Amino acid sequence: MPRAGVSVEGLVRAAADLADEVGFDNVTVSALARGFDVTVASLYSHIKNADDLRVRVAALALTELADRASDALAGRAGKDALIAFANTYRDYAKQHPGRYTAARLRITPDSPAAAPALRHTELIRTILREYKLPEDEQNHAVRLLGSTFHGFASLESAGSFANSPDIEASWSRTLDALHVALTNWPRT
Repeated sequence: MPRAGVSVEGLVRAAADLADEVGFDNVTVSALARGFDVTVASLYSHIKNADDLRVRVAALALTELADRASDALAGRAGKDALIAFANTYRDYAKQHPGRYTAARLRITPDSPAAAPALRHTELIRTILREYKLPEDEQNHAVRLLGSTFHGFASLESAGSFANSPDIEASWSRTLDALHVALTNWPRT
């Protein structure tokens, strides 16, 4: 029987908060149970297992990030949309490092996180339409943008740029380079 006051949504939010505090890889069902002052076994009436919890945290993170990105894109096109979208990812990675890590979890098509993950791809495709990329080239461009945003945010989060001057200028130049690449994308 589920414990009063404990819900799947509450567990997932608590796990996401814990991920931001201690890192996504350090979130355990045991730590979560301690936070709710319940036994580990009692949590299994709400979640299947640790993998189920991880996927649910990924779905939450992907949904939050997609909502923010969607809001940032409203009324924007071209380079303005590209910058708004990129800044949303970077800001989310800084504000929610554990959730951001969860959002990069490998997602299977039947996963609860599949729909919000697909939403990210569709948001990027919205940006690409303004650049008039052919449909058959868009997957490549989606991968370029995702890899660049993720690479920069991950390196920055890991402290790799800590001793580098003017990180903001580097970020700006990265986005300028992406804009040029998309503008001059080879048409097949």
